Amino acid sequence: MAEIQDFERAWLSKLSNRLDIIAGEEIRRKVMEGSEALSAHSSPQEVIDWTKAAMNRTDSLIDQEKRRELMTGCACNYPKAELQRIRQEYKVTGDLDLAHQRLQGQFEALLRNSLGLDDTLAEVIIERGWGLAGIKEGSKIIATKIPKSGNLIEYMRETDPEIKRQYYCHCPRVRDILKTSETISLTYCYCGAGYYKGIWEEILQKPVKVEVLQTVLNGDEVCRFAIYLPSDA
Repeated sequence: MAEIQDFERAWLSKLSNRLDIIAGEEIRRKVMEGSEALSAHSSPQEVIDWTKAAMNRTDSLIDQEKRRELMTGCACNYPKAELQRIRQEYKVTGDLDLAHQRLQGQFEALLRNSLGLDDTLAEVIIERGWGLAGIKEGSKIIATKIPKSGNLIEYMRETDPEIKRQYYCHCPRVRDILKTSETISLTYCYCGAGYYKGIWEEILQKPVKVEVLQTVLNGDEVCRFAIYLPSDA
């Protein structure tokens, strides 16, 4: 519970700060209305109710491009320190394919060394194109998130599509929503897209655009994103 509540406090603070930057104080107050009532004692349903209402207010008050900018800025970030070697190599070579290969190698090492997956399961994930690097198609990358690492084994064994989706998402708020019949604006999923935006902007030191292609919130089996690398990268 403490871990989830720490996530809630940190994420609400990030959302509030981004709203100030993207939309201004007045809209920030409107979107964040009621968030002060959330606490360690709030039930999952109370968090769901507030999140649904906040996303609806966001959709009605902020245009699409700014909504995407807002939510990608709320993402959890891949550690920048772990990208510096790739960033420096790209700075010297300007080789996008090499940068992508290095990121894929880093991801495969993570699967085996940090997550401790056996070769069979690691190969399944790699063959599906899941993970940090995704599949590069020219100047576009199609990235599919792996299931939350703590639920990965259960996800791979599960056959019920609804339960698989509940195991999948890295966000505790979304996992709770998926256990109910509730729905939420897909604007929220640009938070997940921001994870990949942050990775490539750190490597390239240039802005990139991202798009949500599939999401478990929409009944899909996985969350898949397109990352559009700049033409001058």
